[in-house]
Amino acid sequence: MAAEPVVARELWNVGVPLIGKEGIREILPQRFEMEHLDGISFIDADNGLVAGWKDVTDDEFWVRGHLPGRPLLPGVVMLEALAQMTSVAAKRVYPEMGFMGFGGIDKCKFRQAVAPGQRIVLLARAIDLRPRRAIFATQGWVDDRLAVEAQITGVRV
Repeated sequence: MAAEPVVARELWNVGVPLIGKEGIREILPQRFEMEHLDGISFIDADNGLVAGWKDVTDDEFWVRGHLPGRPLLPGVVMLEALAQMTSVAAKRVYPEMGFMGFGGIDKCKFRQAVAPGQRIVLLARAIDLRPRRAIFATQGWVDDRLAVEAQITGVRV
């Protein structure tokens, strides 16, 4: 995967919600500790592009144990946030699809640690988007540095 953002920086508009927490809850069934998407700031359904964010806080369930004295956002949580965002994007393109669940992860790399107090900007570009399956190239950026990248496959549940 490229070191360039999969969504142009000028489109991110992070912090200004196109879809906020309540709108996300209308689309995704995850609740409580499993809500890892704070907002969607950009969706281009025609070109399969989406941008959003997760604000990493010091009261999240993993902070106490991962890692004591130096909490680091677990990679699986980064991937879950990206997957949740792609599920929202897929639903925007195919409203009739129902819930899009995690189907697979490929080409995953963690490039930088993410800690409480940071915002991870989530980006995705559709590679293959159909009513029953979606494949996205995804990235997470912190302070203009690539933190995570992966190809995520979602399947209709």
